[in-house]
Amino acid sequence: MSDTPVRFGFVCVQNAGRSQMSAAFAERERQRRGLEDRVEILTGGTMPADEVHPEVVDVMEELDIDLSERVPREVSDEELDDCDVVATMGCSTLELDADVDVRDWDLDDPHGQDIDRVREIRDDIEHRVTTLFDERFPSE
Repeated sequence: MSDTPVRFGFVCVQNAGRSQMSAAFAERERQRRGLEDRVEILTGGTMPADEVHPEVVDVMEELDIDLSERVPREVSDEELDDCDVVATMGCSTLELDADVDVRDWDLDDPHGQDIDRVREIRDDIEHRVTTLFDERFPSE
């Protein structure tokens, strides 16, 4: 086992929906599995919005995950180059180092969608994040 933490990055253009949900689920999964010292989580966008989309805050609150105080932030290619895995949300044209495992999750943007569709996107993201942890930490 390496002493270097695994670093996951979650990126979308505005960092106001999909990537925020992904990071929140990753934080929850990291805590559930007791991996606080072994997993770092980064989220950001290439053109961040002013706030997390209200419909995203609402559907995450249904799962007792509070995103109301989160602020979208810009993320640089240099920050992402330090990640082991970067999940993009279907809206990115990142060009990162060859040793970064870039995965395009190709998810619909929840902004402006009806609440049931936002829930579907949320649940898809939750499954993908859990699967990512299962791949990286199969016996834990």
